Amino acid sequence: LAQGGLAAPACPPPTPPPFQARRAARSDAAAMGISRDSRHKHRKTGGRRNIHQKKRKFEMGRQAALCKLGSKRVRPVRCRGGNVKYRALRLDGGNFAWGSENCAKKVRILDVVYNATSNELVRTKTLTKNTIVQIDAHPFQQFYAKRYGVELGKKVKGDKKEQDKKEQDKKGKDGKDSKDDAPEKKSRHVIFKLKARAAKQKLDPMLEDQFQSGRLLAAIASRPGQSGRCDGYILEGEELTFYKRKLEKKKKA
Repeated sequence: LAQGGLAAPACPPPTPPPFQARRAARSDAAAMGISRDSRHKHRKTGGRRNIHQKKRKFEMGRQAALCKLGSKRVRPVRCRGGNVKYRALRLDGGNFAWGSENCAKKVRILDVVYNATSNELVRTKTLTKNTIVQIDAHPFQQFYAKRYGVELGKKVKGDKKEQDKKEQDKKGKDGKDSKDDAPEKKSRHVIFKLKARAAKQKLDPMLEDQFQSGRLLAAIASRPGQSGRCDGYILEGEELTFYKRKLEKKKKA
């Protein structure tokens, strides 16, 4: 009892520290989980549905992989039925096909340039299906040179006299080419075969311009977060024109 025989006022319960409150909120959020059910949605007429059953394991969803451009990092994920998905967290290369030439090469991914979903995915260099990326052109240049005997992306500058002078400077004192600079010897049959192929071949001018820079525009066709791979194809024809226009519009904005 306090002085005068009066009872002391009751003290309020102590408030929990802020970190405990945050932890409790976090545990509630974790219990919610990601679900792919449609019971929470309204009917087609707009009415609300009464939820009559709990969430089911087979309706479970997982967080997005958001695979980034970087040194390879893939994690296996155990799924329903004992199946395994491969969650790519970082990737820096893959198999890309050149459709018109019917060839595919393993190449490095150099940069992410366009994503129809959001520019944020371009800024963070996130790899998703149908992302437009820049890939290394050298493996395809080597293929083309071997197939048609034509070196793509080679800039021809100066007069013929200057080129002849450079070739003479490259030669040794004896007037012979050094082993490194000597061109590969080809039989007459192979030379004619390459010429016949090159005569029939017609390369897209827009694609030829890209070979000058050593970078090709390509689209990712696989799903890196599901398969752990980043494969795709080189953009050609109308598709290349469409995405070129998109990129130019993005630069102006």
